Amino acid sequence: MARVFVTRSADGLGLMAAKLMIADGHRVVLHARNEKRTKALAAAPRAETAVAGDLASIAECRQIAAEVNALGAFDAVIHNAGVGYREPRRIATVDGLPHVFAINTLVPYILTTLIRKPKRLVYLSSGMHRSDDARTRPRNAQLSNEVDPG
Repeated sequence: MARVFVTRSADGLGLMAAKLMIADGHRVVLHARNEKRTKALAAAPRAETAVAGDLASIAECRQIAAEVNALGAFDAVIHNAGVGYREPRRIATVDGLPHVFAINTLVPYILTTLIRKPKRLVYLSSGMHRSDDARTRPRNAQLSNEVDPG
């Protein structure tokens, strides 16, 4: 069975994926934003362990990577963390970066470069599950060859 690290797995899709993988016999290491949230990971009691660290901080991302590397090799890393569709305004991270950019783009890059290379990397993104409108076509266009004139 595979050994998997899942970012942002204290709740939602990350926790569900972790529970399903654990039920299938995989060894799963969970991630939560802080130590308090790692306690909430009791919802996946057979997880191997949990790593804590705020992905909105580059320094904490480095610490997460160091802790994950200290745990040994992984078959897969699932980059599940994502933000954006619930943020009513631009939020800056402790490093002064836009929160959406930091979590959705920079963090997966940082962790991918710092964590010992697994056999598989999985990148997830949020939002598309809410509608079929990917904003790649005009709002009134049918699913056809229509092109946005402007």
